[in-house]
Formats: sequence, C-alpha cells, structure tokens
Amino acid sequence: MDTDQDLVTRCLRREMASQKLFYNRFAPKMFGICLRFAGNSTDAEDILQEGFLRVFAKLHNYRGEGSLDGWIRRTIITTAINYYKKQCKFHHEVDLREATYNATISEDALSMLTTEELLGVIRELPVGFRTVFNLFVMEGYSHYEIGEILGIPENTSKSQLHRAKALIRQKLSEMGFMDK
Repeated sequence: MDTDQDLVTRCLRREMASQKLFYNRFAPKMFGICLRFAGNSTDAEDILQEGFLRVFAKLHNYRGEGSLDGWIRRTIITTAINYYKKQCKFHHEVDLREATYNATISEDALSMLTTEELLGVIRELPVGFRTVFNLFVMEGYSHYEIGEILGIPENTSKSQLHRAKALIRQKLSEMGFMDK
C-alpha cells in the first residue's frame, strides 16, 4: 500500500490512476462529513465534488505535517461552510417556545435509534443550526472559532447550538425516542 506522501507526490505529477486511488481512499469518509452538513445527499455530493476539486488544486500546499486525512477533512469542512454561506443567512430565528422544548432521553428508546435516523434528524435542522451543531458537536470547534469561520457573533453560535439541540430533542420526542 502506498504511503500518503507517495500518493500525494504522484497526484502532483497528475497521474490519473493515483488521483483516482486518492479519491477512492478518502471520498467515502469525507462524504459522511458532507452528509452531516448537507440537507440531502444531492447537496452532499456537490460539496464532496467541489471539496475534492479544491483538495487537488491545493494539494501542493500539503507539507506532510500532520495527517493527510485531517488536511483533507479541513478542506471539505471549509467547502461545506462556504457552500451554505452562499445559500443562506445564519441568523435564522425560531420561536423561543420551540427552542425551549424540554424532554429527557429514554435510554431504551435511544438505543434503538439508528445512525441514519439521527443523521436524518440533524439534516432536517435549519441550515444555520445544522452548521453550528456540526462544527461544535461533531468537529470540536469552539464557539469563538465558529463565530470567526461563519462571520457571526460568538453568542449567536451559542444560541444556535442551544436551539439546534432543542429542535433535535423535539424531533426525537415526536419519533418516540424521548420522554416528555
């Protein structure tokens, strides 16, 4: 098996077989990231394709410091954020009665929740909520970093995360996975 650095070197020489191998090695994992940010699989595919175009265009910037997987991941996440910045505003407002919905998780019911069901609930969030949720919960960014990335105040990031979690709880309750 090729090392990541060998594969990068061959891709930089524009060897088609190596570029295909590169894409096939990393695309499935990156598609999962795109799905979390996208509202549907069509948007996720668009983000993935645009992201890999950027990866190949900027591959000469990869210095071999840190993991190649992490470098690609960051590019894909940036692409997803830019994709949605073009499509909407992140200052989506929700009735606060919706956002303060309170329920507790039933552990037995939650254990029956599939990954696909949970991803489906996340995909149904308004785009701003979904983006903040993914960046904070799934990618580990701080609210300060999210604010910088999205061009929103840090408190807006906190508020949108709170509202995203409330909407997730509400949806899970409607699905029978939470006690009221």
